[in-house]
Parts: sequence; C-alpha cells; structure tokens
Amino acid sequence: MIPELGHFALITGLAFAMLLSLVPLVGVARKDQYLVRYAWPLAYGMFLFITLSVITLGYSFAVDDFSVAYVAHHSNSQLPSFFKIAAVWGGHEGSLLFWVFSLSVWAAAVAKFSKGLEEVFTARVLAVLGMITVGFTLFMLLTSSPFERLFPMPMEGRDLNPMLQDVGLIFHPPMLYLGYVGFSVSFAFAIAALLSGRLDSAWARWSRPWTLAAWVFLTGGIALGSWWAYYELGWGGWWFWDPVENASFMPWLIGTALVHSLIVTEKRGTFRNWTVLLSIFAFSLSLLGTFIVRSGVLTSVHSFAADPSRGMFILLLLGLAIGGSLTLFAFRASEMASPAKFELWSKETMLLVCNLMLTVACGTVLLGTLYPLLIDALGMGKISVGPPYFNAVFVPIILVMFVFMGIGPIIRWKKAKAGEVKRQLLVPAIVSAVVGIAAPFIAGGEFNIWVALGIGTATWITLASLRAGYNIVKTNEGLSLARLGRSQLGMIIAHLGIAVSVVGGTMVSNYSIEKSVRMGPGVSHELAGYTFKFVETKNVVGPNYTAQQGQIEVYKGDKQISLLQPDRRQYNVRTMDMTEAGIDWGVFRDLYVTMGDPISATEYAVRLNYKPFVRWLWFGGIFMMVGGFFAASDKRYRVKAAATAADKDDGKAKLATA
Repeated sequence: MIPELGHFALITGLAFAMLLSLVPLVGVARKDQYLVRYAWPLAYGMFLFITLSVITLGYSFAVDDFSVAYVAHHSNSQLPSFFKIAAVWGGHEGSLLFWVFSLSVWAAAVAKFSKGLEEVFTARVLAVLGMITVGFTLFMLLTSSPFERLFPMPMEGRDLNPMLQDVGLIFHPPMLYLGYVGFSVSFAFAIAALLSGRLDSAWARWSRPWTLAAWVFLTGGIALGSWWAYYELGWGGWWFWDPVENASFMPWLIGTALVHSLIVTEKRGTFRNWTVLLSIFAFSLSLLGTFIVRSGVLTSVHSFAADPSRGMFILLLLGLAIGGSLTLFAFRASEMASPAKFELWSKETMLLVCNLMLTVACGTVLLGTLYPLLIDALGMGKISVGPPYFNAVFVPIILVMFVFMGIGPIIRWKKAKAGEVKRQLLVPAIVSAVVGIAAPFIAGGEFNIWVALGIGTATWITLASLRAGYNIVKTNEGLSLARLGRSQLGMIIAHLGIAVSVVGGTMVSNYSIEKSVRMGPGVSHELAGYTFKFVETKNVVGPNYTAQQGQIEVYKGDKQISLLQPDRRQYNVRTMDMTEAGIDWGVFRDLYVTMGDPISATEYAVRLNYKPFVRWLWFGGIFMMVGGFFAASDKRYRVKAAATAADKDDGKAKLATA
C-alpha cells in the first residue's frame, strides 16, 4: 500500500495548495489577520505532503516494486541503488513530481526566511506559489501520475535508459529544476507587488536574493548539463543549440537581465515596468521549456516521450500564467511611473542596454527554437535550425553586450563625470585590444577574427571588473577591503566567471582537433603533439552491462602521461549499445577518445580529440555560481527587511492599508 500512500499524500498536498492559493487572499480582502497568517502553516503542510509523496516513490524504486508502472518502465533489479533513487526524476512522471516538489521547497523557504517582510505581502507571494502548485499537481494527477499500478505485475523492469545511467542524472536535473522553478518565486513577488500596488525599492530588495538563488541553481544546472553531454554522449561537444538546451538557456538569459534590472529598481527606483515584465517572462520561459520537453512537438535527445495531450495541458497553464499576469500588469502599468531621472551617460543606461541586448539575444534563440515548429504547423515542410544560425546571430549580439558590460560597473549612477570613464578604462581597452589581436597568433600561428574578439572581450571584462573592485576598496588612506560588500564581491566574481567561460568557449571552438582513425593492438597515431597507442581490448562486466574496453596509452615524447579506457557497453535488459569516452582531464586541455564500431576481429573505428581550455567553460560556471551566492547572501537583504518590519505597526494596521 506504499504507492497508494504516496498518491494520497500527493492529493493531500494538492488540497493544501488549493487552500494556500485562496485563504490568504480572502484574508487580505477581508482585512482578517487570522486568515492571512494561515499562509505559513498551509505552505509547510503542502511541502510536507509532497515531500512524503516523493519519498514513497523513491521507496518503491529502492524495493523494486514493479507493480508501479513508472518503476517498471524506468528501473530494474540489476540497476545500482543510487541510480534507482535518481530514476525518481529520470522519466516524465517522476520528473514532474520533482518539479512540484521543487515548487513546494521554494514555497516553504519563502515562508521560513521571509519573516522580516510584511505579512500581507508574503501571504500574497505564498498564495501565488500555491496557485502554480495547484496547476502542476492537477496536471500530474490527471495525466501523468507516477503511482499508477500495473496488473499483472511484471517480474522485472525495463531498466533506466542507459544514457541516463550516469552520475550526471543525480545532480543535473534537480539543480536545473530548482533553477527553473525558482523563477516562480520572482514571478510571485512581481504579482504580489502588482496586487498591492507597491512596486517600490523595498519590493525589489525583497525579490532580489530569491531571484539570485534561482539564477545560481539554473547556472549550475546548465553547466552540469553541458559537462554531462560532453563526456557522456561521445561526440565531445559542450553545446549543440539543441531545443531542450535552448529551453533552459532562454530563462537564464532573461533571468540574468532580471537580476540586473532589480539592482536599478532597488537603487534608483526606476525600471519598475521593465523589472516586472522580466519577472513574468523569466517564469513564462520556464513554462515554455516545460512544454518543449514534454509535449513531443520538438525532437531532442533530452526530451521526454510524451503524448501531445499532455502538451496541451501545459500550454493551457502557460496561457493562464502569461495572459493573467500581463492583464494584471496592463491594469497597473499606469501606476508604475519611475520618478528617478538619469542621463544618457550613466550606469542606468549601461544596465538598460545590457538588458535589452540580453532580451534580443533571447529572442533570437526563441525564434530559432520555435521556427521549425511554426513552419511545420503551417504545412510548409520540415526544417531544422542548427548551430550556423545561432552562432551567426547570437554571438555578435553577446559580444557587443560585453563592451557595455565592462563599462557598467565603472560608471556612476544618474550621470557620469566628464572624462571619468575614459580615464579609467582607456588602458584596459588598449590592453584588451592588444591581447585580442596577439592571441590568435600565439595560439594558432595566424589571425582569426573570432579568437581575437573572444579573447579581447574576455580580457576587457576581466580588467574592467578588477578596476570596479579597485574603485570600491580605494580610500584616501589606501585600500580597505572592508568596503567591499558581498553583493559587490559577487558581481566581480560572476563577471570574472563570464570572462573565463568566454576564453574556454573561444579556444575550444576554434582550436579543437579531431581525427578518426582505425586502431588495433600495436597501432599508434599522433595528434596535437601526443602519441596514442592502442594496446589491447579488455572484456569488462558491470552491474547491468558488459563492455569491450580499449586500453590506449598516451605519450608526450617518450614519456607515458595517461592510460585512456574508452568503453563500448551493451546493457543487458534494453540491449542498447553505449559509448563511454576515455578522457585525460587537464586545466589547459583534454585528450578525448571514443571507440566506435568494430572493423575487424581486433580493430575498431576510434576518434581522437584534442580539446584546449574546455575545462574553463565549467570553471566559469562555478565562478558565476559563487558570485551569485555571495550576492544573494549580502547582509543588507536581511537587515533592511528586518528593520522595515520592525518599524511597521502591528498586523492589523498593515491589513488596513493592504
């Protein structure tokens, strides 16, 4: 009866979500403090029962309960235990349950850590999160329940997709979902502000740490997904502009714009309309990503096999979220005039330009992702939009944005002093230009415009960020690191992370070397100054697979530096072949080898790859996450919120002005 307990817990969680979406709002309308305060226990109750539902599904996987259809389709008794637990979110139904669980986690976190905020405002935020949870829980219970039974019960399960049997499944989807769903908190804060009519700096200050937290998780999820695809899929690429990759990248772009727009709204009280729209769009793009992954309208290696009827349900949720929020925005837009004024040459302008370029870049990705779907729907045939389009359109926009990104941290609010920016950034600009022009000659021996632009802009971002940090800590008496707050330190670290990733992307895209060869025992080939010697093939037995494992020695000159062991695995249950790459990791380069189909009894098709600076892509992602964490943990978000609450009258007085 454990699965029934999980199903019942999910229904109970839905009941709590329904009450959460109604009771606090009724309390606000009636100015009833008693009803308003129900938001907190209802949020905790929703979290408790949805968590219980996830635990029971995990237990069903752990004990191999193949009477549960979802377990039978995504597990097997031979599957290692840690993959059985990760299989909870390895398919459509379970990943949707984890999505709802993530919503409940965010709601409980808001209830726990927003006690310094006004009760009425927080109650509205929790009510909006309750509404979103109602929509997705109904979707799951009506179309995609993970607790459906099979009768008669099969003796063995179909096994988890071999492509997902990797440590990446344990960390990548949960982090990605927490990022996706985290933007629902930003959305809820924006809707609560629209409902209350209080789109002031306090609202932006309250919303910003939650937005940063969601951005950190989404950044980590995208970076982990890129790393996973790199070593697991066997083609050695780190980004392919796949529709599902784009589905997570688009809310990241808008989320990045939102993080910076909130700074302007908090500091200067302007960009209010723009900030609200970005909050709505970030969450709407998260819903769109869910539709792309689960509707079956677009083909992707990452997508879930789902029937179109499920996609229509998500499309309905998307329409309600966008339509309802934009309608509310239209009614309130006239009340959100920004009183603060600023000159053309100011920090506000630089941030606005960066935001607009991020939005335009997101629009190009959205167009390239949905255009094939539109053409197909109009009966004009089937086409595919791939890397050539995205590289030609997206990359130039982002490179131009990087120029303004370097100026933004340096320039003053409201109006820059004459000649100040030129005086501070002239030397970094010259150094960046020189480094950019020299880089392709040093790395490749000839000029390459894209390498020059990539390395030049990375140098520009680095020097400008360091100059911004120097301006903060500089005093008349010398340097004082105490002046550098967590938010400012986070900004510098995150911008440096962008620069590091740009270096990695530029170098690996332009200087990777690939060679397809025929190799057997005793055969050697050279690549990028390294010698690869095929020694032998071993038969390997895993927990639920068998494999032929190549033993390839790598030499630099006469010295052996590594032993690479690429696999060709045959999984027992799904009878599916998988290629596992052999990789020699390095800070400045990777040696990447995959073993393809056998050509003869002892020879295989082997692909050798040299990947310069590819690690820097993910080093940059780590820097960005650390920077976002520092910014989100800035003490002023807690201190000011607490002070604001302390200065308010009692709860009844708040309700009287709600």
